[in-house]
Amino acid sequence: MAQEMTPSSNGDGLTVRLTIPARAEYITLCRLALTGIGRLRALPDELLADLRLALTEAASNSVRHAYGGRNVGVVEISYELFPDRLVIEVIDDGEGFDPAEFEGPADELSEGGLGIALIRAIADEVEIGAQPDGKGSRLRFEKAWR
Repeated sequence: MAQEMTPSSNGDGLTVRLTIPARAEYITLCRLALTGIGRLRALPDELLADLRLALTEAASNSVRHAYGGRNVGVVEISYELFPDRLVIEVIDDGEGFDPAEFEGPADELSEGGLGIALIRAIADEVEIGAQPDGKGSRLRFEKAWR
């Protein structure tokens, strides 16, 4: 399965969409794309490292859980780069999950919920749930830097 990366304009910024197979070895591509996008705004290394970590957790959750361990689906990542913030969205068409499971404090979460807690600690805004059509899952997070 081929990867697809599509840049487009979103008014005052840039949107890049990347579609990867739901396999762990492709998560590196998500991180590499983020590194390249981060260079367009000269993001501080520490901020870029935090964003890469949050993205890795989000994409890993989709790869690991969306398709029941079967390598049959895809994970779509969109990066929306604005002058003052970055919005990342990770979606899949898999089994989905109940976001209420991840609402408690980090010390009360099971091991599987620590990635979500980490994303919440890094990002300014986090949205978790099903896609608009009700299937799969969608994790969107935003980080501002000014």
